[in-house]
Amino acid sequence: MKRIRIYPYQVALVFKNGVYRRLLQEGTYWLGFNETILRYDVTSEFYAPVDINILLQDADLAAALEVIDVADNEIVLKYRDGLLKQVITPGRVAFWKSKVNNYAFVRVDLGKIGISENISRDTLQNKMLAPYVRNYTVENYEKAVLFIDGKYTQPLGPGVYYWWKNNITIVVGKVDTRALQIEINGQEILTKDKAALRVNAYARYRVTDIEKAILQNKEFERQLYVAFQLALREYIGTLALDELLDKKESISAYILEAVKADAGALGVELNGFGIRDIILPGDVKDIMSKVLVAEKTAQANSIMRREETASTRSLLNTAKLMEDNAMLWKLKEMEYVEKIADKIGEITVNGNSALVDQLKQIFATQK
Repeated sequence: MKRIRIYPYQVALVFKNGVYRRLLQEGTYWLGFNETILRYDVTSEFYAPVDINILLQDADLAAALEVIDVADNEIVLKYRDGLLKQVITPGRVAFWKSKVNNYAFVRVDLGKIGISENISRDTLQNKMLAPYVRNYTVENYEKAVLFIDGKYTQPLGPGVYYWWKNNITIVVGKVDTRALQIEINGQEILTKDKAALRVNAYARYRVTDIEKAILQNKEFERQLYVAFQLALREYIGTLALDELLDKKESISAYILEAVKADAGALGVELNGFGIRDIILPGDVKDIMSKVLVAEKTAQANSIMRREETASTRSLLNTAKLMEDNAMLWKLKEMEYVEKIADKIGEITVNGNSALVDQLKQIFATQK
């Protein structure tokens, strides 16, 4: 015989020759020959030393345990004092019933995708639930649509969405609703007079109807690009090179109007279109350069002729005034002599007295 004591918040299972006999709770007991005990702390999980179904045949033990049966398509969340402590997977587990065990259990059906259970977002983000939860984020500037098993279900606004992870396929299609720009570069186009041009353009747009953009059209951005490309080719093909260069500013209005209907069918609103570059072939560029040089040369010649005419007219007017006024003639003469004198650093005079008298007559002040 052996005397044992079971302390508070403890229980013990008694085995004789390896066979379960009875449950011992708090108190003092005597064990018979070949009897052994297995102690448990009631605040911890119950681990069965033998098949739990055999142990549950004892009514006392069954009443002392909280038995949780989890099906194949389920999980059970175990909370203690309001905190997630364990995710119980398919099978049978048991916990000791006790006043100190403030347990709560939430059963989850993983056969569906919607989370209808009362589970907080913080719990859904817990790493213990990561293998069982999938989430998608729709940004504030995005719109989205939800497909379940390939079937359109509903539109999704901005936010974070959580679903249970299982073999049901979920696809979220998203589009950016901000102002976007598409580049239409390197377009090789023939004008009406067969001039080969390369045009670089751009277009601005915004997605306004996500159901048209995603559900009713495949690759709506590619379709929008082709619509602009065709409209641009159609417009340029009806104009000669000179007409195109003259009407470059009017292209935007025509292209936007031409593509408007197609854009509406794609769920897109157009905000602008512009030509960035019109690149001419090398030989055409040389011709255009020569034309430009000739035009500028003609303009320069015209300006020079106007200036010469104005100068001649000014000289004629001056000559008429000098003809009628001797004093003006003398002043003009002295002006030219002064200009000549400014350019002379030194004068050496050789000759008779007649030369000196002539200089005096030129420079002396007339009284």
